[in-house]
Amino acid sequence: MTLLTVSRTDNPSGTPSPTIVAGQIVRRLRAAQDWQIEIDTILRSLATGFGGHRTILFRLRDVPGQGFAQSIAAFWVDPKIDAVAAPPTTINQTLVDSDPLLERLAEEGRQGKIFTGLTRDLSGFLRNDFEKQHIKSFLSVSVSAHGHLWGTLAVNDCIVERHWNDDEIAALEIIAAALGDAIERSLSEYHVSEIIRRTMLQASLDAIMVVDETGSIIEFNPAAEKMFGWTRDEILGKDLLDTVIPTYYRKGYNNGAEYLAGRGSPMVGHRLETVTQNASGEIIPIELTANEMRLADRRLVLGSIRDLREKHRAEEEINRQREKLHQNEKMAAMGSLLAGVSHELNNPLAVVVAQSTLLHEFANDPQTKVRAEKVRAAAERCGRIVKSFLGMVRLHPTSRAETDLNQVIRAALEVTAYGARSSGISIATELVPGTLSVMADADHMTQVAANFLVNSQHALAAAPGDRIIRVRTFRNADGSAGFSVEDTGPGISEAIRDRIFESYFTTKPVGVGTGIGLSISKAIVDRHNGKVWFEPVMPTGARFVVELPPMGDGHGTMLEATPKSSGLRHAVIIDDEPDVAASLADILELMGVKSRIVSTWDSVSEALADQPDIIFSDLRMPDRSGITIFRDIVATQPEMAPRFVLVTGDLIGAKAELEQLPPNLKPHILEKPFSTFDVRSALSAVSEQVADGA
Repeated sequence: MTLLTVSRTDNPSGTPSPTIVAGQIVRRLRAAQDWQIEIDTILRSLATGFGGHRTILFRLRDVPGQGFAQSIAAFWVDPKIDAVAAPPTTINQTLVDSDPLLERLAEEGRQGKIFTGLTRDLSGFLRNDFEKQHIKSFLSVSVSAHGHLWGTLAVNDCIVERHWNDDEIAALEIIAAALGDAIERSLSEYHVSEIIRRTMLQASLDAIMVVDETGSIIEFNPAAEKMFGWTRDEILGKDLLDTVIPTYYRKGYNNGAEYLAGRGSPMVGHRLETVTQNASGEIIPIELTANEMRLADRRLVLGSIRDLREKHRAEEEINRQREKLHQNEKMAAMGSLLAGVSHELNNPLAVVVAQSTLLHEFANDPQTKVRAEKVRAAAERCGRIVKSFLGMVRLHPTSRAETDLNQVIRAALEVTAYGARSSGISIATELVPGTLSVMADADHMTQVAANFLVNSQHALAAAPGDRIIRVRTFRNADGSAGFSVEDTGPGISEAIRDRIFESYFTTKPVGVGTGIGLSISKAIVDRHNGKVWFEPVMPTGARFVVELPPMGDGHGTMLEATPKSSGLRHAVIIDDEPDVAASLADILELMGVKSRIVSTWDSVSEALADQPDIIFSDLRMPDRSGITIFRDIVATQPEMAPRFVLVTGDLIGAKAELEQLPPNLKPHILEKPFSTFDVRSALSAVSEQVADGA
């Protein structure tokens, strides 16, 4: 504005010029540790030097709940007009938005333009306000600090309308610039605290929200924006109850103030876990720390909110891993237990099988022969059951070989048959005639079939009516083969069919299932490049099907060849179990092989003193293992390596030790309990390897 009527070109006698006043004020500001302590003196000196009657330092800032506002940082009034002049007015954003002149002045202030003129030339709110304060003429310049508009510095004449000359305008601009510098370097406790508070609020990883006594949200930091999905501008001024409080907690309250006084009151001063609701309506678990603050006569509640979703996911994963580790530990412990049990069982079973075989060979009475054969068959069945349990518990890496799927099913049925019989469950089998050969790991596929059979038994435990498990094997036209296990139980709900192969997912009661059987089964079938799936059975029931790929040409059958005569005549048997050693010696004698038993190992020369054709050594002995004996013999007489047979009741447990031996120096294996056919096969294998190396 340029409508000026009075020009002031000289100063009263003894009054310093505006330029001198500006220099004095600048020096005072530069020397001051805190500009706020000096501001009253500075404003008085400014008014005196400029011949004004009132000086004001306005502060521009965002006021919670009011938006942008011009507040009063400090002001000085000449005592001569103090009685008639009203104090300066705070102008908020709402007022600015409703008045075109104020809106234009706000924009010009941000651009650093000077605001000067006469009150009678103004209009709207500003004219009425200036007249109320008895302002005749005015001059104000912008104060910038920290790279943005901090406020304005104003001089008013409340007596006459006057023209502010260029020297006065330049002097006021110099003072405003010096004041901005002082604000930037201010070390006042308030200023530092304000910066720290704002920085902490902005940098906090936790959501921070401040609510006033009416329930309105008056602060919302960036972390809160990220967590809740509202921007700060969107949510400031909104009611707590209508935004972050879950819908089901709003019943009985009309607004946030009532909620704070009711359900919210016990939360203040405590840290607790609860839930909140974001902009999309999602319920979020949180850790809330709520504290009350007093600001003048206002009661504010500050909430520090930590999102617990990631923590809960991590805890769930830890629990899953802990359960998995627990299951692995149980399996390892069971494997160790069964390894010991199998060793202890297989030794007497080997004696039973051998002696029943000999009884069958030498008995003259047909009835005795029949009974001996029944004893031998039962003992061999016991041995297969022990081996099946070991194969399932000590799950070794997949080692595929030509395997009869019919035999796999029979082995799985032997393991699970007792549980079915004791529960009154019938098992019907429909196996492909003859041999159904596939390339598979027999132990692993036995575990898959046993898992399905056990699941069917659990499903039928409380089922009414006929309880039947049907097991069948099949071969498809393309050469693929497989098996299925189905039951007449309640079946599997359609809602969870997609999850049944997930680890640790189970519908069984606590203590009945672990939720890992089907996931392990699927992993085994996948490693065999096969497929496994579920099919519903009508009217009720479930069917699990496994399909393995074709073997290829030349692998349609699996024939057992009758071993030829070995040509071996003398053997050494190294075993600390006399009955097992004697039974093996008796079977060898039937085949024309004389044996010498060594129950305690002394040396290689003592054991091989009579130049044996073949050596049988037990794997597990108190003083020395069979593999150590094999190493000792091969070290001095390498030609005996193909003539060495390792006798063991825990082949799975011994595999790790055997794999450490060189490929060309591996002993033959005879598993307990052994039959005459097994021993004859071992003799034939040794004879063939010796002949090939000759």
